[in-house]
Amino acid sequence: MNEEKKRQGMGTDGDFEEQLRELLAEDANTIRPAPVPYPAIRRRGTVERRRRVAAAGAALVTLAAMPVGAYALTDGTAGGNTVASTPPVSTTPRTPAKPTPSASPAGPARPATEGQLLNGITFEQAADGLKKCLADDRSRTAGPSGSRMDLGAAEDYRIILAMNSTGDSNAPGDGTYVVAVKEQPKQARLICNVKDGQASGINASVGSDDVPGAGPVMADINGGKLYQQSFLDRGNWKLPFQWGVIGTVKPSVARVTVSYGGAASQAVLDHGWFVASGVLNQQVTMAPRIKGYDADDKLVYDSDKDKYHEKRLP
Repeated sequence: MNEEKKRQGMGTDGDFEEQLRELLAEDANTIRPAPVPYPAIRRRGTVERRRRVAAAGAALVTLAAMPVGAYALTDGTAGGNTVASTPPVSTTPRTPAKPTPSASPAGPARPATEGQLLNGITFEQAADGLKKCLADDRSRTAGPSGSRMDLGAAEDYRIILAMNSTGDSNAPGDGTYVVAVKEQPKQARLICNVKDGQASGINASVGSDDVPGAGPVMADINGGKLYQQSFLDRGNWKLPFQWGVIGTVKPSVARVTVSYGGAASQAVLDHGWFVASGVLNQQVTMAPRIKGYDADDKLVYDSDKDKYHEKRLP
């Protein structure tokens, strides 16, 4: 019996020791770290490298698909690389744009010389006066009693003379004369009078003034208002007096002179017209005398011998 009890006691102590060893072993595993899983780490590194290589390859494919010159990499001096955008290269030829012609304002042509604009009158002022006279004439013609033909627009004309106008008993008030001519569709000549910035009257001659047997030079039959004052003021003109003489010339005429009040003036030839001007400082009774010369300076016209030319003033 004692032996049986001893075996039982020993069995009890052995179980305790076995349990103690198991507990110590568990504590040892808890305190000591588990071995490093090198195979797992290696596998993860391999997968990560493959992913990066695939991403880099995709980026290279994207850059290769972009047009040449689409982007330029520059070594940025402000720090880091910068991406500068450049316009894409086009292989389609462009048709050069045609320049837009500059639009010129509608208006008359200029005279042949600046000397035909007298008394400080500018071309712009003369052109404006002509436009006002034509507009005034159209407004009168448009009425029920209007019977005059349309004289056209200012751009149809060329200004050949602009000068001061002197008022008289028949037409009081000083102003400006503007003389303009055109060739198409019919020859026409206008003498426009402007006073205080408003149209004050217009004298128009449409068609050629040629008469049978006319010479190579012909004074305008209605141009007397440019070189004389009203016959109502005979012997009592306002002086000094700016005068002008206009008319037509044939191509054979190379030079024209006009004498008036004892002074001679060399006329300007302007596209088949002659224009002369001067200043009177004395009362006169004789009309201007006109002479024409050819290229050899031979006299080919003398108004004193022209039966159609008035020799004396009214």
